Amino acid sequence: MKAMILAAGRGERLRPLTDTTPKPLLRAGGKPLIVWHLERLAAAGYRNVVINHSHLGEQIVATLGDGNAYGLHITYSPEPAGALETAGGIAAALPLLGDRAFLAINGDVWCDWDFAAAPRLADTLDPQRAAHLVLVDNPSHHPGGDFCLAGNIVRYAASDSEHTLTYAGIGIFRPDFFAAVQVGAMMKLRPLLDHGIARGLIRGERHSGRWVDVGTPERLAELDRELVPSS
Repeated sequence: MKAMILAAGRGERLRPLTDTTPKPLLRAGGKPLIVWHLERLAAAGYRNVVINHSHLGEQIVATLGDGNAYGLHITYSPEPAGALETAGGIAAALPLLGDRAFLAINGDVWCDWDFAAAPRLADTLDPQRAAHLVLVDNPSHHPGGDFCLAGNIVRYAASDSEHTLTYAGIGIFRPDFFAAVQVGAMMKLRPLLDHGIARGLIRGERHSGRWVDVGTPERLAELDRELVPSS
């Protein structure tokens, strides 16, 4: 199974840090955020990883190289200035990802979800279940959440009283989930999720472990303090 790390975003909320460093290379616990993903992917048995990039992307390529240092083979999907958003970036990278379901991970999150579970989940996807999303409890900066779970089916809340969850930025997708996205087009993931959820095509699970959306300097600093080994 292949994995894709989404690393093309500008990181506006992390400025001025991201004026000179791409968001996935910001450091927490002594290493770049993206390296946490790479090490965990390698430990889970992955060997092929695709990384898209745009803003300061040459730094990502120069830092990670071909992935040999992490026991991986990394290929890159460069995007134009401004990037292509999540769905557009994945659609552009599909020739590198192949024709089987793949794991997609946001480069600016930290999470202890077990990447080794993804191949088993991928084997259960079919045209009637085109994606599997990892959801987490709503963080304080996103109290309204994104979705609900009805068993393992992702749906939207029918009322304000329903318990919602937040998309963790980790999902398993069949390539045909992105069939409607024109290659080179800028497109967010949400319209595809809306379409799939309305038809009951998207599964999900709640992850109760640690998850951080590293979207601000303050949250980055907090994660750094948490991950630095105590002396």
